[in-house]
Amino acid sequence: MSPTHPGPLARRGPRPLVLHLMLAALCRTALPAVIASLSSPPSWSGSKRSNGASPLSRLRPRRLPVPNDPRLADLARRLEATGRDPTDLAVAAFRVLNAEDRALIAGIAAYRRHPWRRQLEAPPALWAEGNSCLLDYGATAPGGPSGPPLLVVPSLVNRAHVLDLMEGASMLRWLAGQGLRPLLMDWGWPGTEERGFTLTDYIAGRLERALITAASLAAGPVVVVGYCMGGLLALAAAQRRPELVRALALLATPWDFHAADPERARALASLVPLFEPALALHDALPVDLLQMLFTLLDPFGVAAKYRAFARLDPASPRARLFVALEDWLNDGIPLAAPVARECLAGWYGRNDPARGAWRVAGLAVNPRLVPAPTFLAVPSRDRIVPPDSARPLAALLPKATVLAPTAGHIGMVAGSAAEAVLWRPLATWLSSLDT
Repeated sequence: MSPTHPGPLARRGPRPLVLHLMLAALCRTALPAVIASLSSPPSWSGSKRSNGASPLSRLRPRRLPVPNDPRLADLARRLEATGRDPTDLAVAAFRVLNAEDRALIAGIAAYRRHPWRRQLEAPPALWAEGNSCLLDYGATAPGGPSGPPLLVVPSLVNRAHVLDLMEGASMLRWLAGQGLRPLLMDWGWPGTEERGFTLTDYIAGRLERALITAASLAAGPVVVVGYCMGGLLALAAAQRRPELVRALALLATPWDFHAADPERARALASLVPLFEPALALHDALPVDLLQMLFTLLDPFGVAAKYRAFARLDPASPRARLFVALEDWLNDGIPLAAPVARECLAGWYGRNDPARGAWRVAGLAVNPRLVPAPTFLAVPSRDRIVPPDSARPLAALLPKATVLAPTAGHIGMVAGSAAEAVLWRPLATWLSSLDT
């Protein structure tokens, strides 16, 4: 481990812990407003109640400080149904929230003391530049590297091993076992050089040179697989170097950043001025600020899943998978300052990709100009890249095949059902390229 290229951190999630604890506490802060809304006519943001239905089951009361916390609406429904005195309701509600807070703390403590640790070793690197390298997962297959190379491009903001998460939950080792040769583009921890990079530096520089290496190994064009943000990088590279790309797979890849919730997207972009001191100090957006942005996409989801984890048998496969995923999520990578500004202001703020205004090395990124066959996986339960953001690519790419698995953003690639919902369909599509 070194300051410029640190290894995995000691378990300390969920990050940033203080934010998740504050969000849990906000529900308690909002409770008096809920009780008041049940004992006096509130100001509702919609029509009057009808047919005896609770307005909290359909509408958001304007007076609630945290209207999006699902616990508030659920709690209000349960309390309203009792018809009890407001004082009794308040006592009952605080007891419910106390129990939930204890469950949250128990879940965090159980996660931190869990004995599981990732043991998988990285395969050898075929190519390296700066802190980035190209890992040959063909070496993990029985008998060693064989089969056609497959260049896999992950996001810049998380460690690449989400695609090689743990024993039995490694998409790359599974694909290697199917006769393919996955080559993982591990972006690495941004050092002094990378902290000055733009998206053009990453795509027209690092990624193109890794693509050339993969194509040289294959003695011809290769399949490129991009996951999440990596899908956008792969798409731009495929347009720039079509002679090197045989086919393109885009997994949970965003395109229209305003399709699902334009106000939220612009709100994320509006945070850039607040982040400028950190960007100037570190030449990067620090991990905890990145984690805060992901939290804003689903503010109360982390607390809910830790409460659920507290109820699991620690020795169960489900508990081990939870710990593996949380270890990966909480061990992120800073984002180079120029890239952070470009993504937040350009992608989320102005919606540059969908507007045709996103440029790499001066060239507008246009999916219509990608001639290769394309496979799009658009998970229906994705909260990080909503389906409405990813689907528009299917209408723009000339040769698109779309898969809509019933899964979430991470569960699709590394969850307990990942082999059934994504790995096998992807392998089937890859084999169809030969027919």
